[in-house]
Amino acid sequence: VQLQAFGGGLVQAGGSLRLSCAASGRAFSRYAVGWFRQAPGKEREFAASISWSGRNPYYADSVKGRFTISRDNAKDTVYLQMNSLKPEDTAVYYCAADPRPYSEVVPTTAGGYVYWGQGTLVTVSS
Repeated sequence: VQLQAFGGGLVQAGGSLRLSCAASGRAFSRYAVGWFRQAPGKEREFAASISWSGRNPYYADSVKGRFTISRDNAKDTVYLQMNSLKPEDTAVYYCAADPRPYSEVVPTTAGGYVYWGQGTLVTVSS
């Protein structure tokens, strides 16, 4: 599975962006997907995840209520809608897939994912 994250850019605080994670590979719809982010000088951190069915979205406390993860398995794409953006949301955002098929138990640590996209930069200005 190859993943490509896109949709990043420069936005003012309070604004919105929607990130997309597009996959190639027939089995993507069977996999849980997570979004992670890495700010300059900081470790990569979990932001959100969703099970293969889309029934179990999970969010880090720092983004809960502002970000929404969703997926369209017919398009092999997972989205991260980001609203009310803050300067501290500035980071490179990565999507990743957990290759265990049909799992409703979704990892919240980077070690639980095998396939990673290349990242897309989100910059939020104050």
